[in-house]
Amino acid sequence: MTGKDGSVMSSNNAGKVISIKSRTEVRAYDAEKEREQNVIGIKIAEARKKTGMSLVSFSEHLKDYGVLIGDAALSKWENGKTVPNAYQLMALSCALGLEEEPQYFMGAYQSSLNDIGQQKVSDYKADLIATGKYKPEVKARTSIRFVEMPVSSLPVSAGTGAFLDEGNFEMLRFPESSVPEGAEFGIRVKGDSMEPVYHDGQIVWVRQCSELSAGQVGIFTYDGEGYLKAYDEQEPSEEFLDDFTDSYGKTHAQPVLISYNQEYDPIIVSPHAEFQIVGRVL
Repeated sequence: MTGKDGSVMSSNNAGKVISIKSRTEVRAYDAEKEREQNVIGIKIAEARKKTGMSLVSFSEHLKDYGVLIGDAALSKWENGKTVPNAYQLMALSCALGLEEEPQYFMGAYQSSLNDIGQQKVSDYKADLIATGKYKPEVKARTSIRFVEMPVSSLPVSAGTGAFLDEGNFEMLRFPESSVPEGAEFGIRVKGDSMEPVYHDGQIVWVRQCSELSAGQVGIFTYDGEGYLKAYDEQEPSEEFLDDFTDSYGKTHAQPVLISYNQEYDPIIVSPHAEFQIVGRVL
């Protein structure tokens, strides 16, 4: 039914009457339009930059709020290629100090207060904080579980593939939540050939295996050197056709190692050099 002020009146099972404001009283929120304009992504980027945090440091900061996401995925949020889910958006609000400003991420939101009124609210909030009487109860953080993992003391680009030697591993402690399930060891990245996803000095986690599918990222030894690359395959060139053809006459694909950084050329694996798939990067 409709109230005297034009609002819609509905009744719940307990007999209580709930008043729902007419659409004419508030500005409609257009989710499709907001998505097209990437409002949430732009707002995230603006708030993050105000804190002075980089994508990498903000990614680390979000772990304290239960969001395990890399800087590349954060960049996709800010560019509008993907969007955070409801729980991730709540965590973003807390991490950015916006938990008391739920309207921040709503580009079409129209406040019931003008700028002067909103400033008065902000000033009053600052006064209350200054008294020190209204601090929220600080709850003890959940204890963090740690796990010891072997990490190569040599980077993945070390010249001889010696990072796989048992004596070159050291045991380090990491938060259990930061180590992917199935990881067997960690290894540091050296160089920028896999930017923007993998960075110089970053530890990547590896599960040992001898085969990879096209597109998967792995650790390889080739011609005495170690590599972190994306795996791919191609038809063998005429030069190597016989080398990739077995005794039954079947031609096998020739492995190719791809860098994410397009400034680096693909490495076409020669059949005359030693090549090994060490494992898949998780």
